[in-house]
Amino acid sequence: MSSRDGTSTATSVSDHLFPGPEWRTVATRRTILAVVHNVTAATRLLDVLPIVACDPRVQVVFTRTGSSELDAGTTEFLNRNGIVELPWERALTVGADLAIAASYGGELHRIPAPLMVLPHGIGYNKYLKSKIENRKSVFGLSRPWLMHEGRLVPSVIILSHPEQLERLRAACPEAVDAALVAGDPCFDRMLASLPLRETYRQALGVAPGQRLIVLSSTWAEPSLYGSKPMLARELAARLPLDDYRLALALHPNIHAGHSPWQVRLWTEACARAGVLVLAQEDLWRPALVAADLTIGDHGSVTFYSAALGTPVLLAAAPEHTVDPASPIGQLLATAPRLGADPRTQIEQTIAAHDPACHAPITERTTALPGASVPVLRRTIYRLLDLPEPADGPDLTALPVPEVTPPEPGAQLVRAEPRPDGAGGLTATVRRYPAEALAEPAHAPADAHLVVSTSEPNTRLLDLADVLVHEGSAEAAEWIKGTLAALPGCALAMAPAGERDWLVGGAACSPVRLTEVTGRAALFASVLYAWLAAGRSLAELPERLSLRVAGREYSARLSRAHPAGPAPPARGG
Repeated sequence: MSSRDGTSTATSVSDHLFPGPEWRTVATRRTILAVVHNVTAATRLLDVLPIVACDPRVQVVFTRTGSSELDAGTTEFLNRNGIVELPWERALTVGADLAIAASYGGELHRIPAPLMVLPHGIGYNKYLKSKIENRKSVFGLSRPWLMHEGRLVPSVIILSHPEQLERLRAACPEAVDAALVAGDPCFDRMLASLPLRETYRQALGVAPGQRLIVLSSTWAEPSLYGSKPMLARELAARLPLDDYRLALALHPNIHAGHSPWQVRLWTEACARAGVLVLAQEDLWRPALVAADLTIGDHGSVTFYSAALGTPVLLAAAPEHTVDPASPIGQLLATAPRLGADPRTQIEQTIAAHDPACHAPITERTTALPGASVPVLRRTIYRLLDLPEPADGPDLTALPVPEVTPPEPGAQLVRAEPRPDGAGGLTATVRRYPAEALAEPAHAPADAHLVVSTSEPNTRLLDLADVLVHEGSAEAAEWIKGTLAALPGCALAMAPAGERDWLVGGAACSPVRLTEVTGRAALFASVLYAWLAAGRSLAELPERLSLRVAGREYSARLSRAHPAGPAPPARGG
């Protein structure tokens, strides 16, 4: 442990983690031991620790308790963030000036330093069974989690709101003097990032006029994903692609409990339907800032979304799993449930939403909106017995997501072409993922199947009415060979230049589309609908335009290739 005058005393944590003192560059004066239970707890620690870790007087080292049964992937998460891990037993034998954890469990009572414990979600709400007393109690606010052999384990218990202090007083009065209401740094970062809402929306692939629906699931069987693992795919099948962008945020414990490989396979069908599966641990926060509506459960993410003023619908509401007096318990008792007609309900909920409707409940998110970091930093420096730097801590905005929003390789498309009155042709287009085929009652009428050559499902290739190749190709040869191999396909489309495409059918010569703006495949759908109406490509006007969810695109028809009779149209 360091002496209070800044000189080195006993062997420090840094000596055991890094090379000896003669190899170090910065002579730090205090050491903080960051105690990690799992990925979720680690993300909360990374919200708080930078407010002191940027100080060259302070060295932060990390250790894992190894106590969580759902800590798979934690080491990989730390490695991705450039964090070197100190083995738990070694961490217990060396000096540290302060330990900070964001969860309970494990042998925290063995840490030979003052211990600060932060919540890793929206306060403390859930019932969990303690191994000590083998009974359910509110995690983080009851004796099984706070006491060891009659001694209070944490030196400082961080709470976000006084309502938690009152529940703590009722459940474990011995801990009240150690409690500190210090707000919620995670929520503060979301509040501070609200001006970047449009930035996050565009990064997540939300087009102008689209609505972003976030599906959020905590872990365990009563959760959204535990009770309705196919919900995201089912919603994607019912919502037009160009009107809605869906994002799925799963609790890291789901990956830890089943393995990332397994969860990836379970969610592949969602991605094929155009759902953005948020794989990174911290993407749910910019997604919430960007969201138009959240569908969730009893997890913290749903509550945070409501606290941001976003409408929420509950797809799972296991009230027996949370303290009914907690904010989440009260939200479960009042928020609307997702019904049998989700599209209508989503539209009506967004249209009628009052951002203040849940305010009496969500105002308990934090007692210090926007001011958590200064309180936490002041407390940490007091515990370290170091003067606090004169420059105040700044909130950091949430990072802009770096993702590639998925585009379904197979789509059901409904195109309605009509003359525009000025010698051209205009059309309205609606698109749905091909997953709508699995629910005939919800599949759009008069739709045809458009399939990309990137689609791995060969059954959909066989069913395709229009096939689109987006890679480089000898367009005419590709169309001829592909249509011969797939006799049921009416049209095939391939690139023939920077903004040119060739479209051909088995019974008609190819035509060239030039000056194409927007998604070229949509124009193939316009041609298909034109042919399905009994017209020939020879009758097609030269100027084409289409409208998709309020956005307009255009193309011109080149007469470089003669047009033959219309191919037989199969219909959707």
